[in-house]
Order: sequence, then C-alpha cells, then structure tokens
Amino acid sequence: MLPGDPNLQLTLSGLERRLIGEGSHRHLSSTIQIQVPPQSFPLQSCKLVMIERLPSGVFADPFELDHLFHHGAYAGIGVFGDTNLELPSVSSNRSAVEIHMNFEHNISSGAMSELGIRIDLPLHARYAPLHESGYSEVAFGMPDLLVNCSMEGGSEMRSCLIVPSHDSNRLRTDVVWKIPCGIMSHTNVVSVVTFATAFVSTLVIVFASVLYPKPR
Repeated sequence: MLPGDPNLQLTLSGLERRLIGEGSHRHLSSTIQIQVPPQSFPLQSCKLVMIERLPSGVFADPFELDHLFHHGAYAGIGVFGDTNLELPSVSSNRSAVEIHMNFEHNISSGAMSELGIRIDLPLHARYAPLHESGYSEVAFGMPDLLVNCSMEGGSEMRSCLIVPSHDSNRLRTDVVWKIPCGIMSHTNVVSVVTFATAFVSTLVIVFASVLYPKPR
C-alpha cells in the first residue's frame, strides 16, 4: 500500500551511468541516488529492482550473471529475450536484464537523507556491422527503477514506490559504447589477403607432406 501523503514517497534524486573497462567486455555502472524524506515511520529493509533494456549490439551472458547471483552480488537476476551469444549484431534481437538488490540502512524517522546504490552489469559486445568510420555506436537508454521498502508503524507494513524525476539535472544517463568494426572499403583487400594466405598455407602443407621422409 502506498503512503497516503505523497511527501512520504521516495524519489530518484540522481542517476549517473558510465562504461568501465576496455575492449569487447565492459561493465555498465549505474550510481543511483534515492532521496528519503522525513518519515513518520522508520524505514526497514528495502529492495531495488532495475530493468535494463539492452540494444541489439550488446548482450549479457546468463552464465556470468548466474555466477554473480550465487556469490551474493545480487538477490536475484534474470535475462529475457535473445540469449544466443554467438549471433552478430545484425542477426540478434534485443534483450532485457532484471536485477534485484537488497540493501539495509539506518535511517530514522524525522530526518531527510539520501541513499546511494551502485550496480555494475557486465556486458559483451556482439560482432558489429561494417561501417566506414570503423566504429559502431550502441546507445543505452534510461532503465526502469523500482524501490520497495517496508515501513514499520502501528499494526501494518507499508511500501514506498520510487518516482523517477526525469527533469532533474542530476540524471546523466547518456551512455554510448563505440564498438570497433570492419570498414566497407577494405573488404576487397581483406578478401585478397585472406585468400592468398590460405592458398600459401595449403601449398606449404602439401609440400611438407610430399617431402617429409617416410618412416622405414
């Protein structure tokens, strides 16, 4: 049940996202700031649910996420949609990752406070289509966030729903991953070099087989 007074609801006061690492395996880090207004009842345990909709150029490895879950990094995690890890970007569909994270705090009633939560999501880049710039850009949108908190007071337990403030200047969610890809104008050169290398390698194997001394 939501609090009757809207001033008692949690709000999203800040969200900053960035990519960590290099290469084709990186982490999408989200730092979430939740503003807690003065409460008539002290907050108890809380759970954060984040739904990340991934573009087709990247994917989350279900086996890697399952490893994080079993090591206690998250309370629950699941991948929905296209989970084929071998498909290139042009042949794959979008997927979504749902993350559940429990957190505790010592916020008492009557005090304005702010909670900080960080979630790191490991991601892999798919084989990108050809582009003349040599890079394929993958943009991440705004995730869906939900916070469920129990408030102890009287004879009932109540929960708070987070209300995102999209007009806040503290929301920095624009994240673009520039994934290296092949250049269209280089395809002929690459094809010729690949064919020549394969042809020379075949000749070397044939000559080695013919000239290699046979056992007596």
